Amino acid sequence: MNVAAQVFDRSAASRSAPKGRDAFRLQPIRALKAVRRLIADKEDTVQVFEIMRALTGSAIPKGYRRLLSTPEGGRIAYEREEFAARLSDTVWLASFGPGTVGAAYRDFIAPRGLSAEGLAEESRKIAEADIDAPHPLAWYGRRLRDVHDVWHVLTGYGTDALGEVCVVAFSYAQTRSLGFAAIALAGAREFARLKDGNPYGAAVREAWSHGRSAAWLPAVDYPALFAMSLEEARERLSIKPNTLYRSIPAERRDKLPTIDLA
Repeated sequence: MNVAAQVFDRSAASRSAPKGRDAFRLQPIRALKAVRRLIADKEDTVQVFEIMRALTGSAIPKGYRRLLSTPEGGRIAYEREEFAARLSDTVWLASFGPGTVGAAYRDFIAPRGLSAEGLAEESRKIAEADIDAPHPLAWYGRRLRDVHDVWHVLTGYGTDALGEVCVVAFSYAQTRSLGFAAIALAGAREFARLKDGNPYGAAVREAWSHGRSAAWLPAVDYPALFAMSLEEARERLSIKPNTLYRSIPAERRDKLPTIDLA
């Protein structure tokens, strides 16, 4: 552990996190209810944040501590840039040429009507919404939230149901947050009910495996990465092709069974 991480252990970790000591307490019943609501309506993004809040546990403080231990992490944490603001800057996004990560992100969000600020607004709708708290752990949580669609671009997973399940499986391997694990497992289980011969479960496991073998993405300098070519970025970050996901016909990736949870 480097000096910065030791300082964090003695100071920031010992101070109250947002909303006190209960901020990272596991709440499995709350998570289960949110998982059921999310399965019933995969577009209900608020439930994702409910699950993440209920099952974050120690993943946020551990992740922040790990960030401080990386070569660039101390600088990134010190600067504490709010990446959602950068991602919402249309002039900045327009500055990236074809083939770059920035252009790929721009082309990913535009036709889908996505935005970093829209995702931030969804995260503020949950109970005890202290995501905007002026605290280093809250900032780190915002950082993970804001890079979600960037990770879609880097991994190549779409916003169809299977793509979302795969990207959260990848995210679990990266962050060790049980919220991501719960969403990935629930989604994989629902796809397994289709029994149509497509390798849904294997695609989710492949995403998790790729998350384990890739570089640790929370420590990436994203403004610098956006200027890099997408292929170069994937190679540098050791992100492997999502072969099994791509082997499933596009029209089948969004075919979760209809479920009556009443």
